Amino acid sequence: MNTPHTEPQNPADRPARLAVGVVGAGRVGPALAASLQLAGHRPVAVSGVSDASVRRAAALLPDVPIVSPADVLARSELVLLTVPDDALPGLVEGLAETGAVRPGQLIVHTSGRYGVGVLEPALRAGGLPLALHPAMTFTGTPVDVQRLAGCSFGVTAPEELRLAAEALVIEMGGEPEWIEESARPLYHAALALGANHLVTLVAEAMELLGRAGVGAPDRMLGPLLGAALDNALRSGDAALTGPVARGDAGTVAAHVAELRKHAPGAVAGYLAMARATADRALAHGLLKPELAEDLLGVLAGGTAPAGGGGRTGGEGRTDGPDGTDGPDGTDGPDGDAR
Repeated sequence: MNTPHTEPQNPADRPARLAVGVVGAGRVGPALAASLQLAGHRPVAVSGVSDASVRRAAALLPDVPIVSPADVLARSELVLLTVPDDALPGLVEGLAETGAVRPGQLIVHTSGRYGVGVLEPALRAGGLPLALHPAMTFTGTPVDVQRLAGCSFGVTAPEELRLAAEALVIEMGGEPEWIEESARPLYHAALALGANHLVTLVAEAMELLGRAGVGAPDRMLGPLLGAALDNALRSGDAALTGPVARGDAGTVAAHVAELRKHAPGAVAGYLAMARATADRALAHGLLKPELAEDLLGVLAGGTAPAGGGGRTGGEGRTDGPDGTDGPDGTDGPDGDAR
C-alpha cells in the first residue's frame, strides 16, 4: 500500500476483507455499504420492503440480492442495522432470539440516539457491537457516498473494539469522534437541534419571502445563510447579528405583528428563537442590558414599547433591519448601511 504503482486501481480487484450486509435499505445503509465496497469490502445482501428501498438498493448496490433480515445475517460478517431509532431495539432482540446473530459477527447500528447498550442481545449471542452514526443528512442517491468524505461519525464501542470501529469509519472516508455511551442522547439532540431545525427554519423563511413577493427566495437566502453559518462556526455567539442581538424592540414587535397577520403558525417559533437569541446575546455582552428590558417585554407580550419603532445609532445613522457589527469589527453578514 506504500507503493502506489502496486495497488490495484479497480476497487473490485482489491481483496474483499468482509462480507457486508444491510438490514434496512433506507437512505443511510446502502450509502455506507457502497463506501465500504470502495474500500475493498464486499456487499453481499440487503433487506428492504418498500419500492423506494428496492430502488435505493438497486442504485447504490447493483447486483446485491434483496433478502430477508435473517438471510442478510446468514450471509454477512459485518451487518449494518440501518433502521429508524424506534425500530432498532425490537429488531436486535428479534434477530438474537431467532439465532440469526453468530459469534464473532460485527453488528453495527447507525442510530445517533443509541450507543452499544441497545445491542446487548446481540452481544449475548456472541456478536461484536458497534455504534457508528454519520453526522450527515442523506438523500438516498449516489451523491451520499461522496458526502461521506470528511464526514464526522459518532463512535461508541467496547474498548476492545474501539480501533476496529474507528478503522471502519476511516475506510468509509469519515472522521471518527468518540462519544461515551451516556452522552449519546445529548449528542444526538445537539445534531437534531442544529441540522433538522435548520431545515425547518430555512423552509419557513423561503415561504415567507415568497409571500413578501420575492421571486427567488433560495437565491436571496443562499449567500446570507452561507455567511451566517460560516461566521457561526468560526465565532460562535460572537457572530450573532440582527434586531434581537441589537435590542431593537420596535423592529421585533413589527416582525411579530406581521407574522401574526400573514403566518400565525410561525409566531411561536419566531418568539422561541428570539428569546434564546436574546439570552445568548445578553450572556455574551452583545445585547446591552438597558435595551434588553423592552425587548424581553416584546417577546413576552408581542407588543412594541411606548415610542418604540427602531433605534437610531449615536453615530447619526439608522441600523438596517438585519445588520450589525460582525465579530471582528467589520459589518456582519446581514450588512449595515453606514
